[in-house]
Amino acid sequence: MSDIEKKMTDEKVEPVASITEADIGTNNLITTITSVHGREVQVTGDVDEAMRLALKSKGMVIDAATNKRILRKIDMYMLPLCCFLYACQFMDKTSNSLASIMGLRTDLNMVGDQYSWTGTAFYLGYLFFEFIASFILQRFPLAKTTSIFIVFWGIILCLHATPNYAGFVFLRTVLGMAESSVTPAMVMITSQWWKKDENFLRTAFWFASNGFGTIMGSSIAYGLAKHADSYSIAPWKILFVVVGLMTICVGIIFWFHIPNTPAEAWFLTEEEKLLVVERIRSNQQGFGNKHFKKSQFIEALRDYRTWLFFVFALAQDIPNGSLTNFGSILMNEDFGYTTLESLKMGMIPGAIELVGCIACAACVGFVKHRLGVSLFVCAFNVACSCMLAFAKDNKQARLTGYFLLTLQPVGFFCILSSFAANTAGHTKKVTVNAIYLIGYCVGNLIGPQTFIASQAPSYSGGKIAMVVGYAVSFVLLIAIYASYYYDNKARDQAELERGGPAQLIENAEFADLTDFENPNFRYSL
Repeated sequence: MSDIEKKMTDEKVEPVASITEADIGTNNLITTITSVHGREVQVTGDVDEAMRLALKSKGMVIDAATNKRILRKIDMYMLPLCCFLYACQFMDKTSNSLASIMGLRTDLNMVGDQYSWTGTAFYLGYLFFEFIASFILQRFPLAKTTSIFIVFWGIILCLHATPNYAGFVFLRTVLGMAESSVTPAMVMITSQWWKKDENFLRTAFWFASNGFGTIMGSSIAYGLAKHADSYSIAPWKILFVVVGLMTICVGIIFWFHIPNTPAEAWFLTEEEKLLVVERIRSNQQGFGNKHFKKSQFIEALRDYRTWLFFVFALAQDIPNGSLTNFGSILMNEDFGYTTLESLKMGMIPGAIELVGCIACAACVGFVKHRLGVSLFVCAFNVACSCMLAFAKDNKQARLTGYFLLTLQPVGFFCILSSFAANTAGHTKKVTVNAIYLIGYCVGNLIGPQTFIASQAPSYSGGKIAMVVGYAVSFVLLIAIYASYYYDNKARDQAELERGGPAQLIENAEFADLTDFENPNFRYSL
């Protein structure tokens, strides 16, 4: 917690108005406040879902020991399944790359750049459905809606054992539509349950589980390929059925285990549910609001950081789209490993991602600024991509660069955790998150197309595109970091001139105000 946040927590600011239980969920005008930019903002009863608990928890104080106990409980009940879900979705996504060297391209008679389009098709579906999925998650119960998406995409994955190319491309597109729900759902869940200074490490845990997904997928694929003669159907088809059934099981467990909000948590006592609200009060945001607010949507579009996020995601995910779909092919064709060796070697980058990303995130215990850690990793990505692209006569250097590039998600999930911590107002958060993931889609759409069949086996054009993408994302992350830093300085100065924190309504933290509307809001660096 920063000095200004401590000051805000310690100081008692008299509220200008109070909201009652009867006001919640209505459009009753409670008061008018002045936003960060001097605009009048009407505060109504259309507040955050956490407000009901906040009214009941009035006067409750959470001590350090209780806070740690509740945090451990949340971590124990929430994190493992969230991590395993994310591992499964990445395994589902990369099953295409694994199947590509197990006979997929041959059996479906793919020629030229047809395989590249199977990767692009996934992100076309993702791109088309991202906004729709995000607002469905806002409107309906979060965990239950997410579990329906999970089961659906598991079924679609099982159907990937299709006999023709057209059917396969269609299913990849529908899979992308279904999987477009998982990342916004995870961002919403993270912002509901963990404080600003806790969410970066928790985001790292579930995002780094992509590495565990890589290990699982490679292990399953290796076992199937090694005993290919034992099956009556192609091993790559069995791969899709197996990982699809695993995903369906995860979706069913998710339905029963993960609550829609902390207020519905089966593993918390009634007192603990109230204390969870007090825990996240410093976030200046709560559980969410199911109503679409046009003003917040427009604010998200006018916020220049939204577009910095968009371009950052686009630049960084051109390399991601390349590696996700062509990683196994590079191991097989460029580095010269056999199919079985390539599948085994695929476990190494998974292990590096799983351990390395969490280790990088844990550094915030010493460096304090998550964006500072991410900047270092982004610079490291540029160096590693140069090793992969330009060390043409040194296989070991290229292989090292390829393996270490699996640390690239640190910058990506740093921005995701920034949404959870720094974008207030639920409709604004959903909108910014969706636009960011559209940038992610566009980057991943472009990535496979930079790997041109005529440049096989080195795919030099695709590797150079990775270098450019990482370099651009590094510059953009500096701009995002600076924008947060100088905005906080301006807000601190305004507070000094005002003589203290702005007077807002009681429990203003749960009034569903945006970061622009709430003058007491501070960005987490």
